[in-house]
Amino acid sequence: MGTSLFFWDWAVIAAYFAGMVLLVWWSSKKQDTTSDYFLAGRNIPWFVVGASLFASNIGSEHIVGLSGNGATSGVGMAHWELHAWVLIMLAWVFVPFYQRSGVFTMPEFLEKRFNSKSRWILSIVSLIAYVFTKVSVTVYAGGMVFGVLLPDTFGTPENAFWIGALLTVILTGIYTVLGGLRAVVYTDTAQAFILVIGSIFITVFGLQALAGDSSLIGVVDGWKEMVATCKANAANFALWRPNTDPDFPWLGILIASPIVGIWYWCTDQYIVQRTLAAKNLTHARRGAIWGAFLKVTPVLIFLIPGMIGWALHQKGLLEIPMQTVNGQSVLNGDKVFPTMVATLLPVGLRGLVVGGLIAALMSSLSSLFNSCASLFTVDIYEKIRPGTSERHLVTVGRIATGVVVALGIIWIPVMPLISRGGLYKYLQSVQSYLAPPLTAVFLLGLFSKRINAHGAVAGLVTGFILGMTKLVIQALVGGGTITGPEWLVAVGDYNFLFASGWLLGISVVTIVTVSLLTAAPDAKKIEGLTFSTISAKHKAENRASWNKWDVIATAGVLGIVLTLYLYFSFWLK
Repeated sequence: MGTSLFFWDWAVIAAYFAGMVLLVWWSSKKQDTTSDYFLAGRNIPWFVVGASLFASNIGSEHIVGLSGNGATSGVGMAHWELHAWVLIMLAWVFVPFYQRSGVFTMPEFLEKRFNSKSRWILSIVSLIAYVFTKVSVTVYAGGMVFGVLLPDTFGTPENAFWIGALLTVILTGIYTVLGGLRAVVYTDTAQAFILVIGSIFITVFGLQALAGDSSLIGVVDGWKEMVATCKANAANFALWRPNTDPDFPWLGILIASPIVGIWYWCTDQYIVQRTLAAKNLTHARRGAIWGAFLKVTPVLIFLIPGMIGWALHQKGLLEIPMQTVNGQSVLNGDKVFPTMVATLLPVGLRGLVVGGLIAALMSSLSSLFNSCASLFTVDIYEKIRPGTSERHLVTVGRIATGVVVALGIIWIPVMPLISRGGLYKYLQSVQSYLAPPLTAVFLLGLFSKRINAHGAVAGLVTGFILGMTKLVIQALVGGGTITGPEWLVAVGDYNFLFASGWLLGISVVTIVTVSLLTAAPDAKKIEGLTFSTISAKHKAENRASWNKWDVIATAGVLGIVLTLYLYFSFWLK
């Protein structure tokens, strides 16, 4: 295909980077303390909190991977992208506890609720999770974009993959190291809108190409044509699949999707750190609600383009690269979006969308880098070296970031062995093994004052070991290393959604059983950290932090989610 970017494309990309440099320079002037560096001085307004939540979540792995799944399995993965309702849980259930406790990190919150051992476990598990699910996936997706759009710029597509991805990692690392969380959240705010605008363009141009009409009517006709094309393969493009479906059985989705959603949106440092940096409880809650509004858009602007690309391919209007899976030639879903960008968009606009893809990659990585620095520095290093100066702690956090990035890059070649179903399925597969014990510990910890530190530690250790065991067996079976005995192969091939449900059940039973067999936690220690121990003063403060507009906005988000569920439940009938 050759180099797909021209002068005006590069000019737009250069303007984007110039804007990011100015924004980083403005936002990074004060980085003297750990509060400044890791939580932006706890002075972030709600609209920045919400935009940063969205941009941190919607990385290049979503644009590339979600579009790929749209092309190969329709709206089957839309359940994870309709998690706006989980952000509402963050706003109303979790945020008040986090804000009231004044913590820097989620492991620090677990120490307040349980003990230091639970803090250590969550810190280590989170850092491992970031290597498996964030660094490697984000770099891989970004590299895929460079490999398709600039196949000859660095000699070969493979060279373009590695050089393009690594250059972006380095540039992102530089501005994150210099600016801390303040630089991250303000660049995220700008990048969120670039992401949305760029993806809207690819959706519009794709629908017009499908209809053969470049007018506004062409968008409507293109949508009808896409739906009609998908109806011919309705079983593979439906939102709800029978329980016999090997990838997305409806019962498995109902079980696993909320487990992953609650862990990711309500307890993961990578996401929750934005609400911790808010000016106060009101801004933290409204930021989460604003983020929920933004979160309803990915289905329309990331998943739908994948289905448009598939329809164009079926009609011979777009040639999407193929790949061999289990001896069969199938569509390479992860190359759908970059191929559409390279083929459908005019010069200049193509540069804007590529800028959006770079923005996605950088926003995810910058958020990840700062979260890793926070976890390692506050929850591990400071525990080992108490009394260390603020400036020294910031330096340690910057060094730790580089180590996590290197581990993530090393893990990239292993990723295809974990999932043969595409980048986004890989992401959800790994998260489904990491999330259950963490979801169980946080929910039980908030809703029951009887759950104690012994139960929490036992649940975390048991769930994490079982989850990692399943992940390793799945990787070895997927790579052909394990071919027997039959029961072990069955474990490796067992559906990741149902496996997530079993892991949650085992974790809950372990936590409850061990807690009941040991002494109840001290009432004074958990005051204000569970729903039944909130004081009258804290209840009054919580009530004063919201008004009718917060309730109306919440109802609006839930209404949009319900509408999308109803439409896509019957759209191919």
